[in-house]
Amino acid sequence: MAVKVDESKCTGCGVCADVCPMEAIKVNDKAKIDEDACTECGTCVDECPNGALSLD
Repeated sequence: MAVKVDESKCTGCGVCADVCPMEAIKVNDKAKIDEDACTECGTCVDECPNGALSLD
């Protein structure tokens, strides 16, 4: 299981990276999840204003 980014919905706003307690998200054009650092806490999923993140 890992956080997935729906690139068609991601605007690169950076909210997910700002709220990630593990600093597991980097944003250039789109969000990128560092799966080794991600603990799948769901904070980014809950905070994404565009619904671009999901826990699979």
